[in-house]
Parts: sequence; structure tokens; C-alpha cells
Amino acid sequence: QVQLVESGGGLVQPGGSLRLSCAASGSIFSIIYMAWYRQTPGNERELVAGITSADITNYVDSVKGRFTISRDNAKNTVYLQMNSLKLEDTAVYYCRFTSFFRNNYWGQGTQVTVSS
Repeated sequence: QVQLVESGGGLVQPGGSLRLSCAASGSIFSIIYMAWYRQTPGNERELVAGITSADITNYVDSVKGRFTISRDNAKNTVYLQMNSLKLEDTAVYYCRFTSFFRNNYWGQGTQVTVSS
């Protein structure tokens, strides 16, 4: 059984940084896409950043230049480096892995709170 375990969330002041990690346990055949989403109460989950197996990345406009997604294929792990954090970055952040067979796996979510 595959599980995604996230870590790295927490409380940070505006302008600060956090690094999220998401590691998969169990066997996933050929992860072709890894992504980070976020969700605030009453809103839909939105895609924040994604990275393909060819290291092609995409970002939502609001985080471009501040967030960086990266992956370690050997460890089945994806990272999200978040710099210059803003109040509006406060959310629960989720990771998602997509396998070669188009199976999607989600993490349990990690809270990121940006507050002074």
C-alpha cells in the first residue's frame, strides 16, 4: 500500500521560508508527475507547483519566483522550497504523485501558517 508522508509545515513570519517534503512509502511504478496543492477553508484545492519526470516544472502565477519544486527520484520524494512567504500563502499543503498508470496518490496535508 502506498502512502505519502508530508513534513516541514509550520508557523512562519511574513518574508520567511519553509521547505516542505513529501516521501512515498510502498511501491509506486514509475512516478511521472509530482505536485503540490494547497487549500484554504471554503475554497477548492489549487495546484501550486508540479514537476514531471523530465524535470519540467510549472507554477501558479502567485508563487512564481518565490517557490521552487524539486524531486529526488531515488528517494521517491518531492520538495517545495517556499521563500518570501506571504500571509496569503497560509493553507494546508498537499502533495500528489501520479504513476505511469495514471494512479493518483495524495498526502494527508501539512499546515503552513504565515503570520506576524
